Amino acid sequence: MPAYDAFLLLSFGGPEGADDVLPFLQNVTRGRGVPAERLAEVAEHYYAVGGVSPINAQCRELLANIRLAGLDLPMYWGNRNWDPFIEDTVREMADAGVQRAIAFVTSAYSSYSACRQYYDDIDRAVAAVGPRAPRIDKIRPYFNHPGFVEPFAASVADALATLPAQARGAARLVCTAHSVPLGMAAASGSQTAGTAVGGAVGGRYAAELGETSRLISERAVAGSLPFDLVYQSRSGPPRVPWLEPDVNDHLRSLAKDGTASAVVVAPVGFVSDHMEVVHDLDVEAAATAASLGLPFARAKAPGTTPRFAEMVCELVAERTGGAPALALGDLGLGAFAGGAVACPADCCRYAPAQPGTSMTRSAG
Repeated sequence: MPAYDAFLLLSFGGPEGADDVLPFLQNVTRGRGVPAERLAEVAEHYYAVGGVSPINAQCRELLANIRLAGLDLPMYWGNRNWDPFIEDTVREMADAGVQRAIAFVTSAYSSYSACRQYYDDIDRAVAAVGPRAPRIDKIRPYFNHPGFVEPFAASVADALATLPAQARGAARLVCTAHSVPLGMAAASGSQTAGTAVGGAVGGRYAAELGETSRLISERAVAGSLPFDLVYQSRSGPPRVPWLEPDVNDHLRSLAKDGTASAVVVAPVGFVSDHMEVVHDLDVEAAATAASLGLPFARAKAPGTTPRFAEMVCELVAERTGGAPALALGDLGLGAFAGGAVACPADCCRYAPAQPGTSMTRSAG
């Protein structure tokens, strides 16, 4: 088993004050042709909460929890889009003499933006630092690990309990994930490893989300809580197809059909309650539900729970001590079933959108 002399937390990053907001959004959208007026519009989401994204504080809390869970390695943290930037962190690691690090990313699924792009981020940072840079191995996707599913299920049960008693019996679980272009979703998974899901809208990405949603619904209450998988935070131009339905459209459909007495919304596609969860669900989706007279509760993401930190330690132990690889459900370990230490080279390869067709919302 490989020996590691450091642990690296990789995340998206987010502003920590009003003056950071526009520079952060410019980093997120650089080279994509996003109009300044659109950036200003998104910036208002941050200004409404003082210009501070929750994500960096949540990363700090996660690192503290991982230490408490017993991981005995020097810990580093780097972001894609804001301080501490990954390149600066890799340079710091090199200066400290780190030779080989194990990296955990705050994204549980298989897709270009959720997984492959972090490999690209690591490669660019290592190349920029040069020969002194440590080797960095990324931990596998963990969408079906008990340490991700179980605290999510507990959070759903807690949220369900906050609904009016008379509405709980016919409540519906609405699981949300970040929408992505259909082309990106179709490219998720690996043909060579047999994990690609051909012929199905959403590819491996949607299949993993659906599996996680099912696993959570089965564990949240006695029996299975009826659930739907929907999407949020779509931001590309109308001519580019993205995964649907949108969470707000789905809430309207539920209210029209009369099929749900209430909803529990669970952001299963996310590790933490960062800005997109806070704004798109706690503000926009909650307002939609209120306008429809539909009781609404939102389950918290698991990233700051002790069980999630324990999962990180278990994932590291898979690589360092031969601990059993834990995975619930039918999709199992995917490309990592045979003991692989990295995603296949063809996994989740996707050419990001050209200027004018890109994402314009942040994930920080």
